[in-house]
Amino acid sequence: MKLRTIDKNRYGKHYKMLFGAIVLALIVISLSTSALLIRVFSTPDTSNFVLNLAGVVVAALLVSYALYRFRHHPFMDEVVYVWNLKKQLNRIYRKKRKIEPLIDEDNLDAMVVMNYFYQGSKQLYELDDNTITLDDLAIRLNHLNDRLEQAGLKVSTDDYDPGMLDRF
Repeated sequence: MKLRTIDKNRYGKHYKMLFGAIVLALIVISLSTSALLIRVFSTPDTSNFVLNLAGVVVAALLVSYALYRFRHHPFMDEVVYVWNLKKQLNRIYRKKRKIEPLIDEDNLDAMVVMNYFYQGSKQLYELDDNTITLDDLAIRLNHLNDRLEQAGLKVSTDDYDPGMLDRF
């Protein structure tokens, strides 16, 4: 996955609208489905918990299907990109303890992966207005850039390939 420039305002607007639509759809579908199931299958003096739960499950399945179906729509472009970026950064984070020490050993793959991780995290923090951790991230990125310079190497986020994580 390649990093790309995202319009922060458009992303924020679409994310909020999508989140609101998901919440509204879950509420409406689960309540109406539960009411329909209770009307059809309920008997007096019995608990409707299972029917209510079935309504929630139906709503979750329908909303999940709609998100899957429309994930390539231009409206969803930025949101899907950020979801995929978060997924990729999470994969790296799970192996980070093994990868970070290799930077000081001038391991090129480790440097490429961590450069992608730091640059992607920076983009994500800026999109989500998470400025608290940007200073720490800048320190780590500067350390990586110093190691790259000392080793005489140049890396880019375009050099990153998800298959590199299998080496660690």
